[in-house]
Amino acid sequence: MLQLKNEQPLKPQPRAFRALVFHHAVFFLLLTHHCGGQPQMVSPSQPIVAVVGDDVMLPCHLEPAMDASEMTVEWTRPDLEPRFVHVWRSGVELENKKHPSYMRRTSLSPNRLKHGDISLTLPRVKLSDEGTYKCFVPTISRESTVELVVGAVSSLNISLARPENEEETSAVVLECESKGWYPEPEVLWLDGEGNLLSAGPTETVRGLDDLYTVSSRVTVEKRHSNSFTCRVQQNKTNQTRETEIHVPGRK
Repeated sequence: MLQLKNEQPLKPQPRAFRALVFHHAVFFLLLTHHCGGQPQMVSPSQPIVAVVGDDVMLPCHLEPAMDASEMTVEWTRPDLEPRFVHVWRSGVELENKKHPSYMRRTSLSPNRLKHGDISLTLPRVKLSDEGTYKCFVPTISRESTVELVVGAVSSLNISLARPENEEETSAVVLECESKGWYPEPEVLWLDGEGNLLSAGPTETVRGLDDLYTVSSRVTVEKRHSNSFTCRVQQNKTNQTRETEIHVPGRK
């Protein structure tokens, strides 16, 4: 019989004991496998783009899907204090935890939560809502981020600035102005065939409300068509506004 130094001889273990050890070993392996396969947080890699006044949803869900209706779900913005945008705990929203600017503005869907969809609904978006949001589920120690980009657009005013002595010149000046944009847009001029015209530098003014006013002037020769377009566009939000002007008496 095998005997270890300074130890009692090892005795054969009962079959029931060996079965119990085997059961625990199998349970440990299954538990390890289960923990390694915990649900992951899935959210879009591209920013969510919205215009002021839009209702938006910040997507985030568990994959594979599992019932999150009784879990704690926290939506936060790290740049705020307090940082909480929405807190869901044991089937109840904790309104008193939220940042004041999000009071009574955010929601989770109880029905979607049952299927692992923990997306946040944010109605009537404001410029101040722009930022990076974090979705966190403490139960599984998983988090994900969603970036929200908010823009503001406006209509355009375009006018014809005629020279003092029109008969003695072969050109006229067109002016275009637009207020209430965010982020800062760019201004483009096009002729009737869609060709880009060479214009002077765009004048940009940022107001106290953080909105931009842009204006631009372009000189066009009489040899051009009588139709011209001013286009204001934001590359970041893919928002575009344009208006057309017809210059009378031109060929």
